[in-house]
Amino acid sequence: MLSPEALSAVYLSAKVAFFATLICLPFAILVAWWLARYEFRLKFLVDALLQLPLVLPPVVLGYLLLVVFGTQGILGQYLYALGIRLAFDWKGAVLASMVVAFPLMVQPIRLSFQHMNQQLEQVAASLGAAPLRVFFTISLPLALPGMMVGSILGFSRSLGEFGATITFVGNIPNETRTLPIAIYSLLQQPDGEMMAMRLVVLSLILAFLALIANYFIVQKYQRKIGA
Repeated sequence: MLSPEALSAVYLSAKVAFFATLICLPFAILVAWWLARYEFRLKFLVDALLQLPLVLPPVVLGYLLLVVFGTQGILGQYLYALGIRLAFDWKGAVLASMVVAFPLMVQPIRLSFQHMNQQLEQVAASLGAAPLRVFFTISLPLALPGMMVGSILGFSRSLGEFGATITFVGNIPNETRTLPIAIYSLLQQPDGEMMAMRLVVLSLILAFLALIANYFIVQKYQRKIGA
């Protein structure tokens, strides 16, 4: 059904999405908790910066990543001197996916922290539990549905990332050619439309399953709150 090149693109997309979600999740939890628990004067700017990747053209994000993390970039030149290359490498695709998926991961986790019963945290603190113990034994378990939803959304968004990825890491077979880039490449070939259609169907199935999983998690959590 799928050519070796197409299978390679599917595998690479899954690998990129997995590592992007895994690396993003701890930071998304910390940022979500911070925004949910604290009020400060410039909070609206933090919110705006957080949502910026959702409204910027993906090509702009890719170009900015190239300026900052390219081999001659602001930070990339120092990383390259240490033997770390992100531009035109699959690790750069992970970074691009992290940037575009991070806002989608933060929002549901933040809502979980905002809507949990904070009296449970206060009771635990009054009984002598340290702040870190309260966070790991009460706050995190109560925010688990939000973390699951955020991880699903982040993974799904990473699977579909195209613009920032192709701008930052290019279109290199078996290295940076993810599923969306493979579909784009096949559509440029005279005999690639059928294989592209198969990858499109696969993408639709994966996205649909992710949305169904997200729906049931949200419904279960809402019933739990109602109870």
